Amino acid sequence: MELTINRTAEQIVASDHSLDGARLPVLVRELSSSDRERLLTHFRALDEDDRLLRFGQVVPDHVIENYVRNINFANDKVFGVFGSALELIGVGHLAYLPAEGDKRTAEFGVSVLESARGRGVGSKLFERAAMRSRNTHVSVLYMHCLSRNSTMMHIARKSGMKIEYAYGEADAYLSLEPADQNSIMTEMLQEQAALFDYAIKRQAHRTSQVFQAFMPTADAA
Repeated sequence: MELTINRTAEQIVASDHSLDGARLPVLVRELSSSDRERLLTHFRALDEDDRLLRFGQVVPDHVIENYVRNINFANDKVFGVFGSALELIGVGHLAYLPAEGDKRTAEFGVSVLESARGRGVGSKLFERAAMRSRNTHVSVLYMHCLSRNSTMMHIARKSGMKIEYAYGEADAYLSLEPADQNSIMTEMLQEQAALFDYAIKRQAHRTSQVFQAFMPTADAA
């Protein structure tokens, strides 16, 4: 789904808040090396089953720490959705694979905290990764997961990906159209909207912390 290119970041954020006056925005921001600690907190919060679905095996904390430490932000792209307390409730990792002639492929992996599921966070992360792939001349977006990974399989089917099954695992492929002015502008506006949304959440979080600091404690009462 692409956004109309003449909308401002503020309008995008406002529209996500406006549905029934209650829906929280699902806006995707590109992450950088400065977000490593938040990424580590996010992955550590996944339980054993979620780690199995995300990484293909149950990985201990030290493996997660090594994975986060070695993410190459200069090559790969990592996207996140932030909660109201500035925690990462969803993370998408787009890894560019070695080119094969004119064919360029990128692999996508996603994880969403249990408390944030059912809001389309995974789908939004996939859409952003697909847009970035398209705008960086990737011709095929690829996902590999266990076939029982309902989130990934839902994203794959919803996006019209070609899916191949074997031995309890699934490979999904999506052919991408070349970039155009609309796709480039769409991604730019999505990033601006996510930055604007993050700034609002950061200010609200700081205000809440200041307010709590001045609230009387139970002992003082």
